[in-house]
Amino acid sequence: MQKRYVFAWCVLALTVHCWSFCEEAGPYPRVSRDAFEARLPFFAYDKDIPVDGRIVLQKEEAHSIRYKLVFRGVQGFLVPGYLEIPESATKPYPLVVLLHGWSGGKDNWWEKKNYISGSEMRTALLKSGYAVLAFDAAAHGERSNEIDYLHVNTYEDPAAPPRRNYFSIPEIVIQTVKDCRRALDYMEERGDIDMSRVGLVGYSMGGVNTMLLLAIEPRIKMGVACVPPWYNAAWKPVEPVDYTWGLGDKPLLMLLGRMDEFYTEGQIEASRKAYLNLDTTKTIWYDTDHQLTPRYVHDALAWVKRYL
Repeated sequence: MQKRYVFAWCVLALTVHCWSFCEEAGPYPRVSRDAFEARLPFFAYDKDIPVDGRIVLQKEEAHSIRYKLVFRGVQGFLVPGYLEIPESATKPYPLVVLLHGWSGGKDNWWEKKNYISGSEMRTALLKSGYAVLAFDAAAHGERSNEIDYLHVNTYEDPAAPPRRNYFSIPEIVIQTVKDCRRALDYMEERGDIDMSRVGLVGYSMGGVNTMLLLAIEPRIKMGVACVPPWYNAAWKPVEPVDYTWGLGDKPLLMLLGRMDEFYTEGQIEASRKAYLNLDTTKTIWYDTDHQLTPRYVHDALAWVKRYL
């Protein structure tokens, strides 16, 4: 799993525009407010389409109940996910949506000691009384049927015919953001979730999705974005830096590695100063690369407790 994440993001990094770190690093470039607002229709969807949410499996855990669920995504795909509710919680439950990274899946948040310390993050939230929801991003996990059961990291076998019709990274991100909005529709329909207390924790691509959702979805109150690449010209129109226009006063914590090849500390800090509310946003830097140590769990949980 660890090698898969590192390989996947190294491939994507080939197109990242990187600048040398220096004391006077400038912010990443972003589009105008008008251009940002012109992108908002990309994430719109028809709320009259039934969400068709239902529970398909229930499992009793030691101190919680985990439900496997499905709901109807915006393009007709059924989206599988897990909703876990701690026994100690009382209705209506505060909710944290967990967003996995590129080449991962919802199960990453139930695997112990993996690349993203997923189980450790989920368990910490449950022990603190939060319900958690995770689902597979477009073309990931159980949704590999959307790309003929292949993997988003394609292996170019010279003996195989050329493959076609893969989703681009922007298409996957946009679809996943809209599906998250549909997931919230389902949570709202259930009636046992406190929709005034909904937050996000996302890792890598999930961190990108976190920043976009904070900018466009009013039901999201706060977020923790772990190692989100802010700028990649190949990702237009889903570069997180452009969505800073929509963050306003929403609390955002960014957990980042100083040796991560997807950004530099100087440009992240310059961008935060130029584009974000310094009173409601925070960065914490670790001496790591794209893989944060389990220490990040404590910092992420503290932010959730403070703002949710």
